[in-house]
Formats: sequence, C-alpha cells, structure tokens
Amino acid sequence: MLYSIVGEDHPNSLADRAKSRAAHLERLHTLQSGGKLILAGPNPMIDSNDPGEAGFSGSIIIAEFDSLEAAQAWASEDPYLAAGVYKNVTVKPFKQVLPA
Repeated sequence: MLYSIVGEDHPNSLADRAKSRAAHLERLHTLQSGGKLILAGPNPMIDSNDPGEAGFSGSIIIAEFDSLEAAQAWASEDPYLAAGVYKNVTVKPFKQVLPA
C-alpha cells in the first residue's frame, strides 16, 4: 500500500537540512531503486523552486511500504528527524487516484 509521509520543519532549520540532505536523499534513492518511491520533495517557504534563505516548511514523500507500521518505522529513521530539521512527521495511508 502507499503511504504519505509529511515532515514539518522547525523554523530556521535550513542549515541543519543542508547538513543532513545527502543522507536523507540516499534513503530516498534506495526506495526509488526498489521501485517503491512515487514522489518526494520539499515545500518551499515562498513561491519559488529555489527559496534561498527563506528555506523550506517541510517535505512530502509518497511511497509504498508493506504496512503502516513499516512506513512509520522508516520515517522515524529519517536523517532530517535525527538532525532536528523536522519537528513533526505524520504518516498516513494514501490511495492514489490520479494519475491512473
């Protein structure tokens, strides 16, 4: 089943995000190479693909896991969480309707 993983950033966490980005992306690339990643990306604080110093407000990941517990366990090991970037992470089942 698919799950949405939504991380909400702490204010002013851009420096911590930059330091832990490589480890965060490595885990996403592992999901992708296993055919489990649907999409992933950050939410810019401003209406721009490159928000500069404005930074990000969080991230969204849609991926396939065997269970809600497996998705939660994976999310709990995110380097952004360990680095203090995320103040909150929500994991929910997700039903893709479109694109079909």
